[in-house]
Amino acid sequence: MIATPDRTPLTRRFFDRPVLEVAPDLLGRTLVRRTPDGPVELRLTEVEAYAGLADPGSHAYRGRTERNAVMFGPPGHAYVYFTYGMWHCMNLVCGPEGSPSGVLLRAGEILSGHEWAHKHRPNARSDRELAKGPARLATALGIDRRLNGIDVCAGPQSPMAILTGAPAPADQVLSGPRTGVGGEGATHPYRFWIDGDPTVSPYRAHTPRRRKSDAPSDAT
Repeated sequence: MIATPDRTPLTRRFFDRPVLEVAPDLLGRTLVRRTPDGPVELRLTEVEAYAGLADPGSHAYRGRTERNAVMFGPPGHAYVYFTYGMWHCMNLVCGPEGSPSGVLLRAGEILSGHEWAHKHRPNARSDRELAKGPARLATALGIDRRLNGIDVCAGPQSPMAILTGAPAPADQVLSGPRTGVGGEGATHPYRFWIDGDPTVSPYRAHTPRRRKSDAPSDAT
């Protein structure tokens, strides 16, 4: 007999831990996005940890700014940022207040609310592609900067919650370098995913952006 996943929302205590403990422990958990048309639920299958002031790959590495201020606040809040001029991504803040760590939600499996998710991701070729990647996940769930700073531990009045769900067994969790992170943080094994899950996004190493001055010249 298959046990029913636990529907109990995670409390702030869950997030008030070191980010490298929280990140793999989120795998298999259920994210509930409450919308005017009903809830959309997603099982987390891939995440990345960002260890704040000690992590060159983190948005908080160089200190507090208007953009990353939520990361310096209490745990259990959402840090939503806009990237590449077109996409949103979402992190969950971890650790004690003032210690700006977060877990980027990279991928997941839509469990319910498929019609709503497909409405936001009309180009998805299948259900498994709806939230396969951090920008796709945010788009499928209708997440943008208006949700920056929301408290996922606030109860039914919050537009989002993380349920206990069915945590992924430890022997199914793999780790490796984060996607697209370069410099000193390139080799940190802070990306965690459920082995063999078809919704996990493909790994891509960091590719340095070329300056115009570095482009090959036609002049001879």
